[in-house]
Amino acid sequence: MDIVKANEQNRDYSQPARPRDKDVKTMRIFGIKTDLDTEQAPFGALYQADLRRIKVNMPPMLALVSSVIFGMSFMGNPAVAQNTLSFEVTPFKQALAESIGQDDEVAAFYRARQFAPIWTGADDESLARRAAFLEALASAEHHGLPQSRFNEDALLSRMTGITTDRDLGALEVELSHLYLDYAHSVQSGLIDNPGTIDGDIKRRPIRRSNSDLLDLLVEERPKKAFQSLAPQSPEYVRLMREKLRLQQVVSGRGWGAQIPEGKLELGDKGASVVRLRDRLVAMGFLAPSLSATFDDRMKAAVESFQNAHGLLPDGVAGPATLREINVEPIDRLQSVIVAMERERWLNLPDGRGKRHIWVNLVDFHARILDDGKTSFSTRSVIGHRDPDRRSPEFSDVMEHMVINPTWYVPRSIIVNEYLPQLRNNPNAVSHLQVVNRQGQVIDRSIGFAGYSARSFPFSMRQPPGPKNALGTVKFMFPNKYNIYLHDTPSKSLFNRESRAFSHGCIRLADPHDFAYALLSKQEDAPEAFFQSILRNGKERRVNLKEKVPVHLVYRTAYTQPKGPMNYRGDVYGRDAKIWSELARLGVVLGGADS
Repeated sequence: MDIVKANEQNRDYSQPARPRDKDVKTMRIFGIKTDLDTEQAPFGALYQADLRRIKVNMPPMLALVSSVIFGMSFMGNPAVAQNTLSFEVTPFKQALAESIGQDDEVAAFYRARQFAPIWTGADDESLARRAAFLEALASAEHHGLPQSRFNEDALLSRMTGITTDRDLGALEVELSHLYLDYAHSVQSGLIDNPGTIDGDIKRRPIRRSNSDLLDLLVEERPKKAFQSLAPQSPEYVRLMREKLRLQQVVSGRGWGAQIPEGKLELGDKGASVVRLRDRLVAMGFLAPSLSATFDDRMKAAVESFQNAHGLLPDGVAGPATLREINVEPIDRLQSVIVAMERERWLNLPDGRGKRHIWVNLVDFHARILDDGKTSFSTRSVIGHRDPDRRSPEFSDVMEHMVINPTWYVPRSIIVNEYLPQLRNNPNAVSHLQVVNRQGQVIDRSIGFAGYSARSFPFSMRQPPGPKNALGTVKFMFPNKYNIYLHDTPSKSLFNRESRAFSHGCIRLADPHDFAYALLSKQEDAPEAFFQSILRNGKERRVNLKEKVPVHLVYRTAYTQPKGPMNYRGDVYGRDAKIWSELARLGVVLGGADS
């Protein structure tokens, strides 16, 4: 907006500047008779003349409000401002105190300042905060926030209604509350408790205290303070960029006509190939071409698309690939906005860890990141789609690994899967030991037909060995969900595109290499160290000297430093639920001008 731009130029109003219609209208609301709608004089000079008329003809409070609205501080003359804007403080302070309500942190903040304003003053600091706040509200939609909730036009309109000291005190608190709402939303997410949307989202965004956010405003330069609120991660910046790009696509011609179901491969020709070509070009996977033949360039483009969407990169546009190619940009935009919200949930005060483990469930990969860069990556298997087997989302800290682990069978698996078999045949699932509460293996000849899920008093375990369900190693970040990373003897599942087969834990395709990468920080020869323990065959716990944060996340849209945007399927339907909640809160899809 013009006022903000002028403020950024040290409020040099001697330069010609054309006022907006909104500014002219606001001046008239205050009964200021001006020639602003003429072309006879520069806006800056006219406005300074109007300020002189304000001081003569208007009540002091309206003069102050005019400065609030237009971002002026009475031509930088504090003495004039003090004389002109003197007013009774008691009504202001009383209204401010009454408007704070039950927010103890906000109340304490203003009490410490003796109820001095931070927004509605005529000083340069208040001026800068107002300008920075209005600028932030104007860009709220860029962050995927609801413009209806953070609307700078509505705020300006509210300002024009101020007529008394009490009104100004109430406005002061309204500004602080709106700021805190915006700060929490852009910093930690719109959804305060994602677990209410889906019970398997076991994370609660960390909200900075209101007092810390208000202190930020008075301790830091306003523009810098507002810029620091949103996540500073490269991922968030790239997601914002992709959001803008997709909005422009949605506002334009989209990605072209969809491709009929079927299969397209090298050598094919015809209308379907032309449609495939056009969509690949529009999405940026293929250079513009007039070819109507599925040639080598198109095959390479299809492979690139498949890699970016978690598909087997065979260069054949089969049913699964065509289904993904036919997804419309507005649907991808929805995924990006949800990913931005999820990125805000992980905007942690101390970061995610210099070294951390990142498991994107729907990407079916686990990665070790050092200083923000992937140092190791392996395929993974996640929990089955059945509601009671889905892998949860949460963050914890990996403390140790267990080599040659024993598998202690979870109670839910015992009573739901194994007990029915034991009732019919006490020697069923013979690879498992049935143990009593003292840890002693019991004689199966006692039979189990008389036990129910509630009365079954035993536990079950599988000793270390090549067929152990956990394989040769498990990686522990102790948590109440009993989730961990581990090896598996079922290696064939890692060849599937979609790998949701476990009971909730995360299976790794390359657990030994994963272990070597973790041990490299504490062992000179990590592979030899690991293998010597493995050959021994006995269960052994190995503590990590430096604990490693683990983040189990769910990102159907994510970026990479170089290359195309990546999209994955909504395996458990969680993103659809999150989008529904964001839409309920006022977030909208649409083009760049919506």
